Amino acid sequence: MGNSDSKLNFRKAIVQLTQKNQKIDDTDTQFWDQFWYGHQTTLEDVYALITAAEIRNIRNDNAANLATLCYKAVEKLALAVDNSCRTHVEQQCVLNCVRLLIRILPFIFEDEKWREFFWSSLPTRNTPTPADASEVLRENSPRHTGAQTVPLAQSLINALCDLLFCPDFTVTATRRAGPDKAEELANIDSCEYIWESGVGFAHSPPKNANMEKRRTEILKLILTCFSETMYWTTDQPNRWIAYFTSADNRHALPLFTSLLNTVCAYDPVGLGVPYNHLLFQDTTEPLVEVCLQILIVTLDHDMLLQQQQQIELRRQMQGLTTNSYDDGFGDNLFINYLSRVHRDEDFHFIVKGITRLLNNPLLQNYLPNSTKRLHCHQELLILFWKVCDFNKKFLYFVLKSSDVLDILIPILYHLNYSRADQSKVGLMHIGVFILLLLSGERNFGVRLNKPYTATVPMDIPVFTGTHADLLITVFHKIIATGHQRLQSLFDCLLTVLVNVSPYLKTLSMVASVKMLHLLEAFSTPWFLLSSPNNHHLVFFLLEIFNNIIQYQFDGNSNLVYTIIRKRHVFHAMANLPSDMAGIAKCLRGRKVGKYSIPPVPHSKTAHLTKISGRKLDADGDDEDCESDTESNDKQSETQVENVMSALPAEPGTLKTSLLETPAINQMTERETAHPSFDDLQPPIIDGTSDITQLEQTGRRTPTSQNRNDVSRRSNTSLNSIESNAIPKENQTRLSVATRGSIRMVPSASTEHWTPTPEWIVSWRSKLPLQTIMRLLQVLVPQVEKICIDKGLTDESEILKFLQHGTLVGLLPVPHPILIRRYQANFGTTAWFRTYIWGVIYLRNVGPCIWHDSQVKLFEIQRV
Repeated sequence: MGNSDSKLNFRKAIVQLTQKNQKIDDTDTQFWDQFWYGHQTTLEDVYALITAAEIRNIRNDNAANLATLCYKAVEKLALAVDNSCRTHVEQQCVLNCVRLLIRILPFIFEDEKWREFFWSSLPTRNTPTPADASEVLRENSPRHTGAQTVPLAQSLINALCDLLFCPDFTVTATRRAGPDKAEELANIDSCEYIWESGVGFAHSPPKNANMEKRRTEILKLILTCFSETMYWTTDQPNRWIAYFTSADNRHALPLFTSLLNTVCAYDPVGLGVPYNHLLFQDTTEPLVEVCLQILIVTLDHDMLLQQQQQIELRRQMQGLTTNSYDDGFGDNLFINYLSRVHRDEDFHFIVKGITRLLNNPLLQNYLPNSTKRLHCHQELLILFWKVCDFNKKFLYFVLKSSDVLDILIPILYHLNYSRADQSKVGLMHIGVFILLLLSGERNFGVRLNKPYTATVPMDIPVFTGTHADLLITVFHKIIATGHQRLQSLFDCLLTVLVNVSPYLKTLSMVASVKMLHLLEAFSTPWFLLSSPNNHHLVFFLLEIFNNIIQYQFDGNSNLVYTIIRKRHVFHAMANLPSDMAGIAKCLRGRKVGKYSIPPVPHSKTAHLTKISGRKLDADGDDEDCESDTESNDKQSETQVENVMSALPAEPGTLKTSLLETPAINQMTERETAHPSFDDLQPPIIDGTSDITQLEQTGRRTPTSQNRNDVSRRSNTSLNSIESNAIPKENQTRLSVATRGSIRMVPSASTEHWTPTPEWIVSWRSKLPLQTIMRLLQVLVPQVEKICIDKGLTDESEILKFLQHGTLVGLLPVPHPILIRRYQANFGTTAWFRTYIWGVIYLRNVGPCIWHDSQVKLFEIQRV
C-alpha cells in the first residue's frame, strides 16, 4: 500500500513538472526528493508512469524544470559516490535516479537544441546564463573546482563507473575491517573488484543476483548515454564513448576486463539440469547481453578516427583548443587493451566463451525446450568480428586449430535459417562478412577439409563429406531460396568460395552438383544479358573450378565427373551468340517478375543421368541457347516451396533499415598466396583486371593446340575477340559487380539497357575456359571409350576411373592463387554502425528504452 502511495506522489510530481510556465525552484528539496526517495519503482514502472509526450512537453515548455531534474539526478549519483553508497536508502536512491535518466535521456538527445546540455561546463552562481536550461547549473555541483566545473556528462560517467565497483552494492567487498573503516569509493582499486575471472584476472568472485541486477541497470544507463549516435544524421564522434574509453576514466581497464570476462565466462546450461531456466531466474543473462552491447559499441568507436585530420584542421582554423576526447580522438583504451591480449590461455578463454554461446541455439536433447536458449547471437558475431579485426594474433590462434569450425557451424546455421526472413538481412550480412574475413587466410580453407560429423538441425540434403561441402550447400540454399534482398550478397558468397577453393581436397557429389547448378543458372543467356554486370558471377564460378582442377584435381573426381556431365554449359558460354539476332532470341526467354534461381533436385541421382551405352556428345546440348534450368523454372520453384523450412518474418515484425554495403572491390584487396618477385607490384583493387591478368598468366605457355581447341569450340578466334575488346580505360574495372547491381529482378535502371555485340565479345573473350576445355578435351573421349568398351551402367565405375586419372602435363601452367582479403573502408564502417545500433534498439525490450523517440540513424519498419 505504501509503495502505491509513493508511486502516486511520483506521478503527481511528473504532472506538476509538465504544467506550462510553472518553474519549480531548484532549492525546493521536498519536491525534488519525490523522484528518488520513498518509492521502489522498477524501470517498467518508470516507463508506465512517464509518457513520451510528457517528457517532450517538459522539454519544450519547461526547459528549466527538465534541466534541474537531470542535474539533480546526476548530483544524487555523485553524492552517493562520495558517501560510498553504504546505506540501503542511498542504494535505492541511486537505482531510482538511474531509471529516471534512462527514461529521459533519449528525448534529450532527439532535440538538437539540447545537444550541448550535458557537455556545457557548469557555471558559478554569479555567471550569467542566457538559456533557461542553464539557469540551474550552479555552484553546488559536487565536482566544483573553482571558476568552472567539469561537464555534467563527465560527472555522470564518473559516478556510474565508480558505482559499478562499489563494495556491497555492485561487487562483493573483499576487505572487512569493520563498518567504521569501510573503504572509500573514491580511493578504491577497482582492479581488485573485476566481476569475473578470465583475461587478466584469476580470482572468481561469488555470484550475487541482486548485485548483477544493479550492474545491469547501471550499464543500461551507460548504454543509453552512448545511444546519442542514434539521433544523428551525420557522422560525428560520440563524446560519451570517447570519454568512457579514455585515460580520464580511471576504471577503463577493469571495466573492459569485467565486460569481456562476464560475456566469455557465461554458461547458460550450467550443470545441465533440465528446465532449470524455468525454475530459477537467471540474472546473469541480462547482464551478459548489456555487457555485449556496450563492448561492441565501444569497440566500434575507433572507426571514427579516420575523420581526425579533417576535424583537427578545422579546429586549428577556428583557433579552438579542446581535450582530445571532446572530438572523440582520444586513444580508445578498450581497443588498445583488446589489441594487446596475447596469451594463448586468454585467447582460448575468449574463443571457448564465444563458441559456447553461439552454439547454444544448436543444442539438442530428448526433452523439448529443456535447455535455455539465448538470442544474443548477432551481438556475439559482431564481437567476434571486432576481436579478429583488432587482434590479428587472435585470428591466427583461431585458425591454427579446428576451433574455427566451431564458429563456422553456428554461422552457417543462422545463415540457413534466416535466408527467407527479410527482418534478418543484417544478420545475413554480418555472417557473410565474417566468412569473407576468415576466407582470406589459408588455414581456413585447409580446416574446411575436416569431415563434417555434427548433427545440426538444418534443412539441407543429407551428405557425407567435409565442412567445405556444408559451406557450399548452405551457400547454394541462400542463393537459390533466399529472400530477394540477399541478391547483393551473391558476389561476397562467391568470393568466399573463390578464396578457399585452392585448398578443397575432396568435394562430395552433392556439393559438386550444386556448384554446377549455380554456374548453369548464372550462365543462362537471359540472365547474362539482363544486366551489364551479371557475367561477373560466372567469372567467379569459373575461377573456383579452375582453382580446384589446377591444385586439387586428384581428390575431386566428383566435381570432374559433374563437369563432364554438364559440359554443355561450358560450350554454351563459349558459343554465346554475339549477333543481334542471337541476342534477341536469348532475351525472348526472359520471364517477367521474380527470377528465382531454380534449385537442384534433392536426389543427386536424378540430376546425374546414366551414361551407359551412349556416346557423350560434346556438342549435343550446345545448339540451344537456353539452359535446362530455365525451362524447368516453375517446377523447380514448386519443389523449393515444398521442402523449405526457413520461414519468412511474421507480419508486424519490427526491423531497422540498413545502409547499402560497398562493392566487393571496395571491401577486399587482392594478393597472391605465394608472391614471387614479379608479383610484388601493388595490388590493383578493382575489376576484371584480376581476371584479365590471370587469363594472361594462363595464356603464357599453353600450346598452340590448346589455343586452336578453344578457338574452334568458341567459333571465334582469340585474335578477333581481343581486337574487339573494351577500351583500355575499362579493362581495369572490377570483375565483381557493384553490390546493388547483381539482380535477379531487373531494376528500372537496367530495363532500358540493351546488350550489344561489342559488349558481349568484350567479356566473353576473357572467360577463363582454357583449363576446363582442356580437361574436357582429354577426359571426355576416355570416358566415352570406357562406357562403350565395358558397357558401364553405373557411375561409380567412371568415378573410380577419374580417381586414378591424371592430367599432369596436359593442363595449362597453373595460375597463381589469388586471395581477396577483407579491407575496412568508410562504407563498411557506416554500415556496421547502423547495424549495431539497429540490433541494440530491437533487442532492448521490456521496456524498449528508445521506444517513441525520434531515431535518425535508421528507420523502424514493420515487415
